[in-house]
Amino acid sequence: MKIYTKTGDDGKTSLFGGTRVRKSNLRIDAYGTVDELNSYIGLVKDQTDNEFVASDLLRIQNKLFAVGAMLATPIEKQKLKDGTDRLKIEKVEADEIKYLESQIDLMDEELEPMRHFILPGGHTLVSFCHIARCVCRRAERITVELAESEEINPNIITYLNRLSDYLFVLARKLTKDYKVEEIPWKG
Repeated sequence: MKIYTKTGDDGKTSLFGGTRVRKSNLRIDAYGTVDELNSYIGLVKDQTDNEFVASDLLRIQNKLFAVGAMLATPIEKQKLKDGTDRLKIEKVEADEIKYLESQIDLMDEELEPMRHFILPGGHTLVSFCHIARCVCRRAERITVELAESEEINPNIITYLNRLSDYLFVLARKLTKDYKVEEIPWKG
């Protein structure tokens, strides 16, 4: 299979289900940003020496592929004519959101309460984690904008929101694990 198809040379691409749209389409921006987020999470995963964190991040990466597939498939195209599901994947459901919340709570138990805003930095891995968090927030904003004009599964927005919280708390946990100081904002 060739990697290039030449079908996108005119600035259009196909959504899952066959609909052709401009590459500047908000739906493309949404799942493209989720793909970017997935790459940054891979970077964090590859840099950590904590096997539990790496395992968690791999789980998240797999779920982000599902998010991307859901965003790449308009709701009206998610079922085939015979009623079967076009996307033969595990979709983002409430249990995955609860999983993120439980992981946030576990990490948060180890941390001092926040008393100030924190500047990203202190350690390369912490900074990568903050970059992933920022990309996640952008993916969430774009997906919210998409949801204003097209129907999407609302669990996607909730998942991205919770994931950005997870990444923030993970950055704080990594700061503690690597014994570096949190950098307070002194506005």
